[in-house]
Amino acid sequence: MEVAANCSLRVKRPLLDPRFEGYKLSLEPLPCYQLELDAAVAEVKLRDDQYTLEHMHAFGMYNYLHCDSWYQDSVYYVDNLGRIMNLTVMLDTALGKPREVFRLPTDLIAYDDRLCASIHFTSSTWVTLSDGTGRLYLIGTGERGNSASEKWEIMFNEELGNPFIIIHSISLLKAEEHSIATLLLRIEREELDMKGSGFCVSLEWVTISKKNKDKRKYEITKRNILHGKSVPHYAAIEPDGNGLMIVSYKSFTFVQVGQNLEESKDEDMSEKIKEPLYYWQQTEDDLTVTVSLPEDCTKEDIQIQFLPDHVNVVLKGQRFLEGNLYSSIDHESSTWIIKENNSLEISLIKKNEGLTWPELVVGDKQGEFIRDSAQCAAIAERLMHLTSDELNPNPDKGKPPCNAQELEECDIFFEESSSLCRFDGSTLKTTHVVNLGSNQYLFSVIVDPKEMPCFCLRHDVDALLWQPHSSNQDDMWEHIATFNALGYVQASKRDKKFFACAPNYSYAALCECLRRVFIYRQPTPMSTVLYNRKEGRQVGQVAKQQVASLETSDPILGFQATNERLFVLTTKNLFLIKVNTEN
Repeated sequence: MEVAANCSLRVKRPLLDPRFEGYKLSLEPLPCYQLELDAAVAEVKLRDDQYTLEHMHAFGMYNYLHCDSWYQDSVYYVDNLGRIMNLTVMLDTALGKPREVFRLPTDLIAYDDRLCASIHFTSSTWVTLSDGTGRLYLIGTGERGNSASEKWEIMFNEELGNPFIIIHSISLLKAEEHSIATLLLRIEREELDMKGSGFCVSLEWVTISKKNKDKRKYEITKRNILHGKSVPHYAAIEPDGNGLMIVSYKSFTFVQVGQNLEESKDEDMSEKIKEPLYYWQQTEDDLTVTVSLPEDCTKEDIQIQFLPDHVNVVLKGQRFLEGNLYSSIDHESSTWIIKENNSLEISLIKKNEGLTWPELVVGDKQGEFIRDSAQCAAIAERLMHLTSDELNPNPDKGKPPCNAQELEECDIFFEESSSLCRFDGSTLKTTHVVNLGSNQYLFSVIVDPKEMPCFCLRHDVDALLWQPHSSNQDDMWEHIATFNALGYVQASKRDKKFFACAPNYSYAALCECLRRVFIYRQPTPMSTVLYNRKEGRQVGQVAKQQVASLETSDPILGFQATNERLFVLTTKNLFLIKVNTEN
């Protein structure tokens, strides 16, 4: 059995600036252009039954503006008439109205339980499209950069079950067979989940193919489904279609493989009803795993191997538990004993003391976590101030005020610890795992449309951009750019909604829910000489921060960045902010 490699992200030191002094607020006005839309954006608000945090992450914060990464400065949105509207900018001073390029065949308003329509630009001539009702469209567009040769034509459409949104797609041509692989995201009810929210996150990897020789129609050739408990921050198919990468708080596992979905669903249900194979507990220092031993099991029948990031338990020649541990252990100090009640007790000593493990073995669902009563009491005590029998209690009475100088809000990390996993497309097993720890996910951006999207993570105060290279198995993630102090800056923005950066890394930008857009430029050489008084040295370059306020009170629904412009979408207007005015 192949074991997933525990990997790490290698930071390129030359791309860091330890002497970065901060952003200087620039009052230079940014040219801003406003276009009124013919029809309002097809916004779909969350229903009463979509009450979980995962629904909010997936659909409540959805970006309704789509950027065509194959053609710079071309954006699309869907309006409430079911039209896909496009604006391609050649010259800011000669902006035309957004033009209709395609109209969805269905009457969207007739569907009560629909999601927002979603678009993904698969290649320079292909688009995948969902109308939000559960139907997937594959559309040949011709060369979109040339309106004369652009003609959107449906090449495939099929009902695929519950409504979904498209989060990624790629186009493949192998041995005269053309395929489109796409990732669909759903949040579905899970009847057997008694302890959680009652919902699970489903990722469906669908491949649609056509052999140019003997088949004229596109048809589904593969459907694989992964389940998880949190909406992935990032999920993308590798350019060669051989794998999948996911950044998420809680791990994903393949639950249904191939076309025969009903049969595997029954098997999956029966597996969930089974008793847990083991129970585990944890303290700040160690973890305890308890296993009921088979009858007549002796000490000689038990083989346990401890490695720094891996555990292997074999009982009576049968592999019982094997896999990558969530975090590292002190394998030399870890032990096991047989208890009097014919149970096996395994003690794992944590390498990182104080780190709370959300799971024991990455991706393993066979065990059950038991919280210690003392831990429960401690948590209840910490939360006591949030509950009271009184109607309007004063929980802070008698407590000293917090010293704000000691800790700022943007220094606080969530206790969540995300992981980056790479799944093999043929074996459907996890091959690489990176524990991201406190490296908070910020946003993703397509730098090169032929490559996978990049993802940006917070590293200490900075924001680092990573480009996945699936072909390089030894070093899959390359550090390609740094946005100085941006991890710290963005954490202080309480009302931020969308985050983006230019594909050439020249600036990063974020917008609030209403009106304001913040732009953070990379350091550029100064025309005048400045001196740092403290250190007595000359400052050769400066990084600027700019703020744009939009003339609207409508909430921001979409946000996209190109090398020269920022596009901001509200219900009734599309705004263009010219960021790079030198061209």
